[in-house]
Amino acid sequence: MTEFRIVEAVALSPEETWRRLTDWPRHGDAVPFTTVTGDTRTVVARTGLGRLGFADVMDVARWEPPQDGGPGRCRLVKRGPVVTGWAEIELRPHRGGTAVRWCEDLRIGVLPALFDRPTAWCGRVVFRRALRRLLRG
Repeated sequence: MTEFRIVEAVALSPEETWRRLTDWPRHGDAVPFTTVTGDTRTVVARTGLGRLGFADVMDVARWEPPQDGGPGRCRLVKRGPVVTGWAEIELRPHRGGTAVRWCEDLRIGVLPALFDRPTAWCGRVVFRRALRRLLRG
């Protein structure tokens, strides 16, 4: 598996941060060549060009929206067949705003373990950019 973490602070309430980060279709606007659909049970991210691509199907294993300025957590379990692993978004109040911790542990089934480090590096770059874009509004 390939694990990476991204931590960002934002001057938004935990509730607004949650709203922006769990608006699944907006993730498609932030990740190149990807469309995303989903709800509080299942999320599907389809990445590709034309007929060439794959679906990252995720079950929502934990859905704990922040309440009254408190923390929140969402955990997605990637069920394959191409991408497996998990992703977790955790929000905590921080200095009048919110600290966001985005962690992923993933494996792209067609790639051998030799590609774990490059996959983690690419994931960190792509998802940091996506996270910042989602938080901008």
